[in-house]
Amino acid sequence: MSYVPPPVGSTNGFHYFAQGWRLISRPGIKRYVVLPLLVNVLLMGSAFWWLFSQLGDWIPSMMSHVPSWLQWLSYLLWPMAVISVLLVFSYLFSTITNLIAAPFCGLLAEQLEGSLTGKPLPDTGMLGVVKDLPRIMSREWRKLMYYLPRALGLLLLYFIPGIGQTLAPVLWFLFSAWMLAIQYCDYPFDNHKVSFAEMRQALRQNKTDNLQFGALVSLFTMIPILNLVILPVAVCGATAMWVDHYRAQFVRH
Repeated sequence: MSYVPPPVGSTNGFHYFAQGWRLISRPGIKRYVVLPLLVNVLLMGSAFWWLFSQLGDWIPSMMSHVPSWLQWLSYLLWPMAVISVLLVFSYLFSTITNLIAAPFCGLLAEQLEGSLTGKPLPDTGMLGVVKDLPRIMSREWRKLMYYLPRALGLLLLYFIPGIGQTLAPVLWFLFSAWMLAIQYCDYPFDNHKVSFAEMRQALRQNKTDNLQFGALVSLFTMIPILNLVILPVAVCGATAMWVDHYRAQFVRH
């Protein structure tokens, strides 16, 4: 099945998110979807089952910290508290899942890129994954170190009565969207040994499109059942974005 590049002007984040759903069933790619899908189903399924069993205790506890003069806003703050918990929890467990599934996600990205471009990467396959495992884990650690101080700064907002509890869910959503764009776009970038700093700089050039892509991934990560398959979908969508927007910049033909 030949890959037809999209027309100019149609390649926004929504387009690549939709592409991800189509590409997971591409002939020759489906077998590389199985391992990251299995990791995601086991970890995310278990995590969300536990989360929904705890929400009934957590949300009233969070709402008890709202000052009495803001109780009249509880009908707004309650759903924001639920959304905040879902966002933080979704990204936390997405990070853990991606850390474990990173070698398989990188393999899926390289095989899909080879299928889309007709130019397979050198050292592909499981042997290449095993050889690159220390570098892959080092890259995941680099992403985590980028994420943690920013996440802690946002968490401190929750301790500012009223304003922080109103702004924090919005800022968390935007931050999660950006981090998920980084997380999934990083697989094809890392396959070509593009540095983390160079990758972030490249993504900033199309920040709106990447935020759109990350926002959709973030939303679907919070939806039960759909969140079980979102990992390979996001890897495939991000890889198609790499092929269309970034590959020519970083890969010498």
